[in-house]
Amino acid sequence: LVQLATRTRHLRDEGLDEGASTRMLVHAALLVRAGLTPHDAALQAIAEPLSDDADVLAALRALVRATF
Repeated sequence: LVQLATRTRHLRDEGLDEGASTRMLVHAALLVRAGLTPHDAALQAIAEPLSDDADVLAALRALVRATF
């Protein structure tokens, strides 16, 4: 999760207003603890909340796939 957050923070200059926050990471970790896979938790708690732009969201989803 930390690696994914770091990668999203590097995308701030590439179209994201902000990278994954600590709060998003904690939420993703809680989802994993509740039984979601890290991939699904990262999509739900990190990728999808970061952007509603289709192209940016596609890039974030690809980043999640590459990480998990």
